[in-house]
Amino acid sequence: MKDNVFIRETDWPEYSQATPPGEPSLNELNARIHRCLEMMQERGLSHLLVYSDREHFANLMYLTHFDPRFEEALLILTHDKLPLILVGNECVGHLDISPLYRAGELRYERYQTFSLMNQPRNQSRRLEVILAEEGIAMGAKVGCVGWKYYSSMAFDNPELTSDIPAYLIDRLRKMVTEAAVVNATDLFISPSYGMRSFCSAYEIACFEFSNVMASEGMTSLLKNFKADITDFDQIKSYQYTGYPLNCHIGIKSSGNQHYGLSSPVGAIIRKGDPCSTNIGYWGSNICRAGWVAESEDDLPETAKGYVENFAGPYFAALRDWFKHLKIGTTGGELQQIIDDRLPFDQFGVFLNPGHLIHWDEWTSSPIYKGSIERICTGMYIQTDIIPRSKRYFSSRMEDGIVIADEDLCQQLKKNYPDMFVRCMKRREFMEQLGFELPNEVLPLSNTAGIVPPFFLNHKLILSFV
Repeated sequence: MKDNVFIRETDWPEYSQATPPGEPSLNELNARIHRCLEMMQERGLSHLLVYSDREHFANLMYLTHFDPRFEEALLILTHDKLPLILVGNECVGHLDISPLYRAGELRYERYQTFSLMNQPRNQSRRLEVILAEEGIAMGAKVGCVGWKYYSSMAFDNPELTSDIPAYLIDRLRKMVTEAAVVNATDLFISPSYGMRSFCSAYEIACFEFSNVMASEGMTSLLKNFKADITDFDQIKSYQYTGYPLNCHIGIKSSGNQHYGLSSPVGAIIRKGDPCSTNIGYWGSNICRAGWVAESEDDLPETAKGYVENFAGPYFAALRDWFKHLKIGTTGGELQQIIDDRLPFDQFGVFLNPGHLIHWDEWTSSPIYKGSIERICTGMYIQTDIIPRSKRYFSSRMEDGIVIADEDLCQQLKKNYPDMFVRCMKRREFMEQLGFELPNEVLPLSNTAGIVPPFFLNHKLILSFV
């Protein structure tokens, strides 16, 4: 395979508008809860406690379509009762957002310890009383779901280690013994079997809507990118819609280029400096990195050759990565492609070259050195492959893609035909650039395939043809 990468001047493709797919049906939510109960049974769990807060909301939202605002929340699942959710004062008024709650299929109790400090706390029972009424006592085995699970590399007894608050874990251990309180977060996010690692047609429609919204924001930003304005003013071009974010809107440029993950700081963006920026709504994260330049002539002498020596090889590695992104490919194979094509001493790719994403920006990843975990239908993958160089800065083509076999494609065609057409048109555009895409790859973002190395001239993009 030749690695000739060219700079091509072209208008960016336009696609039809995506519309919100609406809330999940009762059947969708009940199917998730039913599967959760099945997995509890397989693991011998009598109870499952799903903890959630403002940032770590996705597992609870997956089961109930409810996310806590300001406060924490706790969902208690058992085999013989309707699910019970504990919420603080302010979240009581937010419960109606859940179709389960409105249908009388989700019980709730006000637990004011979850409320903000100094709010009323005289109308709720103590936690141990609530848990005992749900049947948590000696002989029970309780799975706790936070946002991570652990391995023996970190702890001697990883299955007994949980990231949910200590006051919850301490009381549970007193009620059922330490060994009967286990971490069960992997039931949701394991890349091999986690429930949220394999998306339904409805979930894919939700995430395509989010990708379109974020990528249209990125399109607006790059088409209106300017030097000599503040990063605050630059970010306005994202046209933020108000839809919840899953990570901070970021921009790294003239005022903050020496530290990562930065939000705008009010600095003037200067021509000839590097820049990276992202916007991530629930279910998406779109990122691009390049230079505040119209062409290579605007780059500092030390960065000359940026496309030939850095952005081009990165783009070519992505083509190879995409070519092998097939059902059955192991994560280790995808990792090896990036390791071979982008040597660490030149490109510094440290994090996983691709990971799973959901409502939250990162759930887990089957892609790591030596991984035998396989790419499967329904996986929603973020092309989060991050090269770094002190000389050339970075390049980025970070968007969301879905892996879909023929059966899942047929479901999407039937239930979300406009969305499926957009995915096919995005594939067509990427193939026009020279990408070789397996049939199962569905790009969800309107910026799929687009890498503009020079932010002051968005029509110049990388291409193989």
